[in-house]
Parts: sequence; C-alpha cells; structure tokens
Amino acid sequence: MASPHRFVFASDAFKGTLSSAQTAALLEDAACARFPDCDCVGVPMADGGTGTVDVLIAACGGEKRNVSVHDPFGRSIRASYGLLSGERAVIEMAAASGDRLPAPKERDPLAATSYGTGELISDALARGCSDITVALGDSVAIDGGMGCMRALGVRFLDEDGSELFGGGRDLARVHSVDLTLFRLYVGTARFRVMCDEKIPLLGPNGAVSSCASLDGVDPQSVQALERGMESYASVLEGEFSGVGLVGVRDVPGAGAAGGLGAACAAFLSARLESGIESVLDIVGFDELLEGADLCITGEGRFDARSTSGRVVAGVAGACEQHDVPCVAIVGGIGDGASASGVRGLSAVMPAVDAPMSLDEAANRAEDLYARAAERLFALLAVGESYRT
Repeated sequence: MASPHRFVFASDAFKGTLSSAQTAALLEDAACARFPDCDCVGVPMADGGTGTVDVLIAACGGEKRNVSVHDPFGRSIRASYGLLSGERAVIEMAAASGDRLPAPKERDPLAATSYGTGELISDALARGCSDITVALGDSVAIDGGMGCMRALGVRFLDEDGSELFGGGRDLARVHSVDLTLFRLYVGTARFRVMCDEKIPLLGPNGAVSSCASLDGVDPQSVQALERGMESYASVLEGEFSGVGLVGVRDVPGAGAAGGLGAACAAFLSARLESGIESVLDIVGFDELLEGADLCITGEGRFDARSTSGRVVAGVAGACEQHDVPCVAIVGGIGDGASASGVRGLSAVMPAVDAPMSLDEAANRAEDLYARAAERLFALLAVGESYRT
C-alpha cells in the first residue's frame, strides 16, 4: 500500500492580513479534503525582519521576555526578545532601536544609538543564553554598532583616552577601544546575525546612505558620517587584525542597521547570514523536508525582490537541494516576475482570482487564500489520477 502523502507548508505572513499559521491551517484543510490520509507539517517563516521572534517562538517553542531598555534617543522603553530552548535567544534590533519606534519631536539623528539592542543582548547573556541570533533591520542609529557594544562593556576612546558616547557624530573620533569589561560580559557565547548581505559598510549603497534615519539630515552631515564610518572601519581593522579581521569594510552585510553588522562581525565574531537562511537553519527545515512530496510556500507580493533573500527564494532553494517540488501561493504577482526566476520554484499561484482593488483583496484575504489552496490540491489530485 502506498504511503500517505507528506506536505510541508512554509509560507511567510501576508502582511496585515494572514499570519504564517493561518496559511498553514488553510492549506491543511484543503489538503485533507483531497488526500484524507495525508501528513501535513506547517512551519512559520520569516526572513529576519519584524516578526521573526514571533515566528521562531511558534516554530521552536519558547517565550517572550520583556525588559526595560533605552530607545535610540535615550528614553526608557519596554522591549521584548525571544527565549528558545537550548539556551538560545533571538533578538530583533528593531524592538529597541528601530525606526518604527515613536520619535521625539526634537531629535538629533547623529546622536541616535543602538544601545537598547545591546541591553537586550546583555539580558539574554545574564539569563545564561549561549547561542544568540540578532535580526538587523529598520535601524534609527547610524553609529557603527557602537551603542550596542557599549551596552556590552566596550569602551570607545578618543585620542585623549576619554570615553565617547557612541552616536554617529562620534564615529570619526574613535581612536581605540577597551575590551576589558566586554570580555567578561560576552564570555564564550556564539552569535549569528540575520541581515541583508548586500549592504556594504561604505559607499553609495552602504550603512550611511541606506539608513532610514537620514531623512532631514543635511548633505554635509551625510558626508561627515561617511567619512566617520571609514575612519571607524580603519580603527576596527587595526584593533582586530591579530584575530584575522583585516577587512571589516569588505564583509557582506557589514553596513546593515547603520553599521551594526560590522560591529557584530568584529566584536562578537558573528556570522552574518541571510535572514531566511538563518530561520531555515534554526527551525531545522532540512529535517522537515525529509520524505516530503510537496512544499508550499508564499508571501504577500511576489516580485523581482523575491528572487533572493526572501522567504520564497530561501524555501524553494532548500527544496531543490532535497528534490522536493515547491509551489508558491502569493497575494499578487509583480510585472515580469515568474517562477522561472527563482531556483527550485516549480510554479506560482496568485490568490486573487478576479480583478479587484487592493482593499477588497485584503478584506477577502482568508477566503481568497482558501480558494487558491483548494484549486492547488484539486489540480494535484487530477495529476494523481493520471498516474494511477
């Protein structure tokens, strides 16, 4: 007797409408209607952006921990991170240092720091976590990660030996670093960083130019920040040349989150990885694909950016390595986007089945997705009938 079908559901959330868990539940309903004995495995997905902590807690088990930290402008706020089994923690930089936090009316972008992110890491270390993942993105601070590292005990010193506050305007003033307390804080903990691997530390697409908090900063200040970041990179390379970190400015992803990627690579010896690749590794996706007949992934909008670094591309690539067919159900398809542009993706099916406005599609998201899932499994059943 043939073994029952095994289906793996690994979709990103459809922003503002459907969660990963909801898409998995709708897919399971449709699968069981056509294949009553099937084995369905649903795993939430994210690419390292906002919501990654929730996804990993749901996939791996764990809990949120709320702590008091400082926002980029020094105000006390409450922020959370994820505690997973096995002394692991997952931290979203945006929770403490992101550009979606309420900003003061009078703010100085050049004084903003990533200190709060370091406070979250410090709390995880104090709770005994030895494996820490930090998701970078949506940073307000353009401080090269100085604020984050200061919260972990690093002292950034000017040429007179005085400690610097660590905002963006201090980048050019860093002359040396003192790691005495830092080593006590961090110990032997292992770090990985989820980031956009395409953002370099310097240049027109680097940490300074790509940071959202540059809105309202005059061109002269932008140029000063870029010069400061280059000087800061030289200091880091000098400080860490003895341990093999010679070219931090060339590390892919070093410019993520206003240069926090560079600081994580230098001070924490962190691996800088694609967000979706990190998520797939943490949830043990390779093991979930064993024996699978089909994987269904998806995201709200499938477009040119879906070809790399996003959930659909990451999941499809993993499926290709395991010879598992992969199909994506998506909210909409951008001009020129097709399954052939994503390695390992067999087909893309839009949930929308008739002309309608974006608002209507959003209001009907659950019904439209359920109907798309039904169409997909109906087609799969037809194919099965021709094979028997």
